[in-house]
Amino acid sequence: MKRSAVLVIVLGHGGVTSAAKGPHYDAKSGIPAWVDIDTPKQYYKATSSRGETWNLVMSDEFNRPGRNFTAGVDPMWTAIEMADGVNAALEYYSVNMTETVMEPDGRGVFRIVTKHDDISFRVYNPYKTPPGFQQSRMYYRSGMLQSWNKFCMQGGLIEVMCQQPGVTGANNPDASNPQARVTGGIYYPTWPGVWLLGNLGRALFLSSTTRMWPWSYDVCDKNLEKDQRISACDSNPGFGLNPNQGRGAPEIDILEGGGAAISSSVQIAPGMPDEYRPVFPADDNNAYCIYSNECKTIGANTPDVPSSMTVTRGHRSWYQGLRYAAHVCATSAKDVQSAVAINASLTSGITANACSLSTCPASFDVNGDRGPVDGKAGTGLYWGINTKGQCFPVMNGYNGAYLCDPYTTNAKCTAPLHSDGNSNGNNISPFSYQMDAISANWPVEFAAYSGYLKYQLEWVMGRQGYVRWMIDGVPLFEIPAESLENPPQNAAMSNPKKLMIEEPLYLIFNTALSTSWGTQPPNPGKPCRGDGRDDKVNRVCDAFPLYLKIDYIRVWQNTSTMSVGCDPASHPTRLWIDGHKSDYEDVDNPNIDVDGNAFCTDNADCTLAGSIVTGSCSDTKRCVCSAPAVWGGPRCTSNRGSVSGSASTGSMGPPLVAVVIISVLATAGAALIVYIRGRGKRLQLQFRGNLYANAEPMTMPQEMNLRGTVISRQGSMEEMAASKSGGAASRTDTIRSRRVV
Repeated sequence: MKRSAVLVIVLGHGGVTSAAKGPHYDAKSGIPAWVDIDTPKQYYKATSSRGETWNLVMSDEFNRPGRNFTAGVDPMWTAIEMADGVNAALEYYSVNMTETVMEPDGRGVFRIVTKHDDISFRVYNPYKTPPGFQQSRMYYRSGMLQSWNKFCMQGGLIEVMCQQPGVTGANNPDASNPQARVTGGIYYPTWPGVWLLGNLGRALFLSSTTRMWPWSYDVCDKNLEKDQRISACDSNPGFGLNPNQGRGAPEIDILEGGGAAISSSVQIAPGMPDEYRPVFPADDNNAYCIYSNECKTIGANTPDVPSSMTVTRGHRSWYQGLRYAAHVCATSAKDVQSAVAINASLTSGITANACSLSTCPASFDVNGDRGPVDGKAGTGLYWGINTKGQCFPVMNGYNGAYLCDPYTTNAKCTAPLHSDGNSNGNNISPFSYQMDAISANWPVEFAAYSGYLKYQLEWVMGRQGYVRWMIDGVPLFEIPAESLENPPQNAAMSNPKKLMIEEPLYLIFNTALSTSWGTQPPNPGKPCRGDGRDDKVNRVCDAFPLYLKIDYIRVWQNTSTMSVGCDPASHPTRLWIDGHKSDYEDVDNPNIDVDGNAFCTDNADCTLAGSIVTGSCSDTKRCVCSAPAVWGGPRCTSNRGSVSGSASTGSMGPPLVAVVIISVLATAGAALIVYIRGRGKRLQLQFRGNLYANAEPMTMPQEMNLRGTVISRQGSMEEMAASKSGGAASRTDTIRSRRVV
């Protein structure tokens, strides 16, 4: 039916009104553009850890079964269809492994299904000599869901109600007590993740993340310019980018499951030079002694331990002032600490080459904050000190990797493909740089697998900002901006000052399997059951499929200082992505804008306030946009002019009044915009594996690795487990953070 429209120019008085900042406006009904219609109104406000009231800007309750996450269908999410070629992966991601279902208890959930399979496929390997196609095989199929280039955020409080995948039947000895600490092992064979990545890098697409991940650096440094794809040294970067602004794709991991513990981290570049890092264990036969806190090499176990390391170097090492707090779980008397005793130990100096619970904070971070938790004196709770013997986060032994192109002869990199150091015509820009993983691993109770935990991440930008991890409002780990922006320095001030993350970040859910993580499936690189003779293995394999379950995700922001959008004026991305299409998409994973299609109850959920009709609610209770070229987004209330960007103005589109005028013409049918979508190049998976992981037959080919450094602090489960001795002084970081994306 033809609709008429009356233009009302006086905004805020019968015209276009909104409590939210553009380009995404609230619908006429009052629901924000990215908020699920099923989210109860009681959750439209939340209180930050600093006591501020923030507004709900995004939610997905996953209450509607049977949703389709194929590219071009859902307004917020896209499922991936490709082999996982990073981190010595063992699984193939497929769209049909992502689904929404109604649980028997009536709870609507999003699920990633991980199951046995036998997938043989042909991939192009540009790292072969000469480059060419080769056959590969994987024995698991799983899923990855991204909001890339659809929903992004700059700052906010994220809350995810999540159940991790695991074997939860009676055969698992942990199953007897949901509140007991998980012991780990074979019953937790997967690597689930809930994480964020900068929109300039699309996870699994190496061409987009090379020299982009995980940079957060806005300084013109000629020594690093070639390693950062978009450098602050560039006064004319083109593609709608801001001049002299360093850009990248940093990463924040809300959770990475690893059986007995969960890893939470920020991954950032450029990394610290060697003199600010723990010493490489050159005097040890096993480089993975760092995971058991048993290295003999002085200074290799923990930064600034022994205390003489600080004197020798003339400065502190690693990031300062990190904050660790206990996770409520079953207590352990042997883990109880006294703040007075620990502070006395640090004041007198640590002479041993390794931390213990009697000499160091429970976090094993001697440079961490030890003041009262959240400044609340009198509670008896102190950052870093385990006063009640609860589950306590520990500084991760993995602290980053040195990343290299395939041809560099840098001594920190593995052997180049060509000893002469040139690319032999391969179109890969040279790079070699350190990235840092600032990470904590915390023990978890069995309820994380048998039920749901409320995982929260609070991210505030700016010099007074921070990244904070919580469980149901209780803090676990916090990285202040000061830690990133004011690192230890020598006289030459050689330690790069990173930027507190401010890129627009998008959301990712996935379940991987790997030989380079702290947990892995039985017989990795082969069918799960192997020869079928091990009853315990058979029981674990019988438990598949396993499920990562998300009950809901909600995001709140201080809308005066934070924003929603993948292409903000402060950090444009749209024209860069459009100008490098083949870096971000392929034939199976195209980049397709979706306008409308949000769930709705009536027309007011799908149009702007006032007289302008920008969309309607269809018979299937989905929003349909009247003029998506002008007003798009999930509720037809997003200013397309501001979303799309322009060559001359970066990300800033026409003024709202002008767009409203145009929308009237578009609604009347006077304007027609045809989006021409480029087809992606042929699937070119560029695989990166763990430097130390043994190549298994028929897994991802190791010659396709992104080259790493021989001194990266990471290892396979067997290597790390072999170096663990247990006991109070034994580190709990038998898992590591994602090394590559």
